[in-house]
Amino acid sequence: MSSQVWKYPVITLNSNSFIPLIGLGTYKIKGRDLIQRCLQVALVSGYRSFDTASVYKNESDIGEAMNELLPELGLQRKDVFITSKLGPANQGKDKCRKACLESIQRLQCDYLDLYLIHWPGTKGKKPEEPVNKELRLQSWQDMIQLHKEGKVKAIGVSNFLQHHIDDIISETNFVPAVLQIEHHPHLVQDNLISYCQQKGIHFQAYSSLGTSVVENKLLSDETVEDIAKIHSKTTAQILLKWAVQQSIGVIPKSTNPEHIRENMDIFDFSLSQQEIDILNKLDKQIHYCWNPKSVS
Repeated sequence: MSSQVWKYPVITLNSNSFIPLIGLGTYKIKGRDLIQRCLQVALVSGYRSFDTASVYKNESDIGEAMNELLPELGLQRKDVFITSKLGPANQGKDKCRKACLESIQRLQCDYLDLYLIHWPGTKGKKPEEPVNKELRLQSWQDMIQLHKEGKVKAIGVSNFLQHHIDDIISETNFVPAVLQIEHHPHLVQDNLISYCQQKGIHFQAYSSLGTSVVENKLLSDETVEDIAKIHSKTTAQILLKWAVQQSIGVIPKSTNPEHIRENMDIFDFSLSQQEIDILNKLDKQIHYCWNPKSVS
């Protein structure tokens, strides 16, 4: 993998591979034609990182689109960073390995750049059941082996809290390369960010723009709107810049070509430290997505 064709900032992971700070999220983006259009706009706009998951049910369409689009744009597989995730139904020894290899097959490639455990719990198990801890440890052990084999360039976790991460590190002495979790000015994860910095884990945010509902309380926040006016940017661009300026990865999702392009257009301005502090003070500890706190 090379970062030479990546126009925008990258982070070096603890696996010694590179990950772009901004990628395209594909949650709820389904259908061959729609995937093709979104990926084409994204690739032309400079995106080189693409985030999916087995539960999104779009890996096959992404794989097909990549195989068509990359040669057309003079790109190779090594020029893009592809992330997928282990579904909660596939936690456990051998099940994780099988699921990962199936994701690679659906994506029509030889390896993944990043594979994440999507959720610390297991489908069909109550959040408080101790077996969740054992099953995610088994998954992590499978992923370490896949990493050693080169099937996955880096491995990490999603929606894990500190104690979930401590558990797998203490048992395997293998530190995740990435933690992907909800993070935005209404849910500032200061403690987790500090923990990740201490451990050398890249912190990547999802739902950086809040929810996709019509009345999005984050995008319509008056403070965010005021800062956007100062910089002649959209509120979405301000929210994304707030994260990447702090070296936090983002994976905004959109099917709107204009928004896809706009979300990448955040590298021609900077927020002042005062503006970052103002946005930090909007913290309400509100989860617009999932809260893993209940998972033992």
